[in-house]
Amino acid sequence: MELNLPVIIILLAGLVGSALFCVLLNDLLKASIAMAALSAVLAIIMFALDAPLAAALELSVCAGLITVIFVSAISMTKMRTEEENKARVKDRRRRFVLLPVILIIALCAALFIFWPELNNFIIEPGIAGDTASGSETLWEKRLVDLLGQVVIVLAGVFGILIFFKEEEKK
Repeated sequence: MELNLPVIIILLAGLVGSALFCVLLNDLLKASIAMAALSAVLAIIMFALDAPLAAALELSVCAGLITVIFVSAISMTKMRTEEENKARVKDRRRRFVLLPVILIIALCAALFIFWPELNNFIIEPGIAGDTASGSETLWEKRLVDLLGQVVIVLAGVFGILIFFKEEEKK
């Protein structure tokens, strides 16, 4: 499936927008729905990049199962007061500012390190007669994909830290 540039830009904007909504919304139920939308858009991007199995897994597990688990957990928690919510949102936004900076620095560092070799790693998927082993394919031929996955995992880790980190009371 080949996408033109405006569709790619719309998908990436939807990905970033739903990620921002997920982090900045005060209502946990709405944030979990925004996370489901994030996973759905990511599944569409994966499908467009000719990774239908990864897209199906993303859609079924992340957009489906994880959202159901989050909604169930949210329904079992107690509600905070408005003052507690305002203090948490202010603290979360202050910590959120560092996330894009860290991700951009990590991506720029990775591109700087691997830039001369990137042309060697761009291959067409599904070439008949390709007898490369799994580790050779992962570490030599699909390094760009692996780099993207590392950035996505780091974004998830930093997002979890932002959501669940509580500052110690002095």
